[in-house]
Amino acid sequence: MKNKLINSLCIASVITCLFAFEPAIKDDPIIKEGFSVAAAQYEKMLNVSKDLTQYPRGTAKDGSLRYVGIGDWTGGFWPGALWYMFEYTGDQKWRAAAEKWTQSLEANQYNTRHHDQGFMMYNSYGTGFRLTNNDSYKPILIQSAKSLTKRYSPVVGSIQSWNSRKSKDGNQWDFPVIIDNMMNLELLFWASKATGDNTYRDIAIKHAETSMKNHVRPDYSSYHVVSYDTISGAPLYRQTAQGFSDNSTWSRGQAWGIYGFTTTFRETKDKRFLKTATGMADFFLANKTLPADKIPLWDFNVGQPGFIPAWEYDRTKYTDIPRDASAAAIASSALLELSEYVGKAKAKKYRKAAKQMLHSLSSAAYLAEPGKNNYFILKNSVGALPMDNEINTPLMYADYYFLEGLLRLKKLSK
Repeated sequence: MKNKLINSLCIASVITCLFAFEPAIKDDPIIKEGFSVAAAQYEKMLNVSKDLTQYPRGTAKDGSLRYVGIGDWTGGFWPGALWYMFEYTGDQKWRAAAEKWTQSLEANQYNTRHHDQGFMMYNSYGTGFRLTNNDSYKPILIQSAKSLTKRYSPVVGSIQSWNSRKSKDGNQWDFPVIIDNMMNLELLFWASKATGDNTYRDIAIKHAETSMKNHVRPDYSSYHVVSYDTISGAPLYRQTAQGFSDNSTWSRGQAWGIYGFTTTFRETKDKRFLKTATGMADFFLANKTLPADKIPLWDFNVGQPGFIPAWEYDRTKYTDIPRDASAAAIASSALLELSEYVGKAKAKKYRKAAKQMLHSLSSAAYLAEPGKNNYFILKNSVGALPMDNEINTPLMYADYYFLEGLLRLKKLSK
């Protein structure tokens, strides 16, 4: 009887393990390799970046390391990446560096000049709070959320991204909202949980609903910019600033959408947002222009018939259409989280695609050699090609989401 019981327990244990873990789910070597390269690069970055008012963003046109000031939307990615180094290694030196650079952003809690509080403050203070429970971070995050809500219009049902400006073809954008803005909602969801005040959550949900209605096309591709009438709240223009044409799909914008709607589903459990996230993910992965290595062109419709840019596009300037490593990094991280909320077949599809992206980013084509690439991890991202800005260059936010993707891949092995 005793032997039968032992045998039964052994069989049950094996069955449990078979169902609990996919055969390939174990620590992927690219995780250790990626963080090893990051450690070598960021130690050097810290050695040359001493001014806490200047945040590493990318490479300037003259080849030097490009820094930006506290008001730039990318400032939070550097401390955020340092927090991810601490999360992976547990090494206090990374925590100390992350704390120092995070605290340098404190004044941004009152920034109401644009919508990027989530990027600037949640990726820095929010990640730090998650890892350390530092109570001093909490009021700063709450104030950051308050500042973000100042840009919300109940008439439009959205948070204004940029201040008034003109489009490339001269249209007046009085209330422009960009798909990127979906990334700032996580800060608002956090603030409601931290304060018990559902105002933040309600604004986040309404913004997501409005974006779902007006930014996402029937085929789940996306517009970059939607500008609204401030009186009626109606959408006036659906256009682009960083994509190829108004009706094209800018790949990083599509990745922002996948990520943002996935986060919104996580926080609400509203299946409308899950449907949108999966629709946008499926569009991204099924697109006929997506290369075999899953690193997308900077726009899915570059140079295609029926897509007419409102800027001077020189077909001869680039022998090969530039890829955007940052879009792949964002999408890979988003797909790994999205895989947790869908059925088995889709989960397998999303995890496979995310791993392909992360493996491609870990190849010599995209992963920097230590000591090179101005001490960033990834090469070959695209910031804003229509503006002839940041093309085939490292970008700090590409690094940030690459590290986040590796951490999420590691958690799948637990």
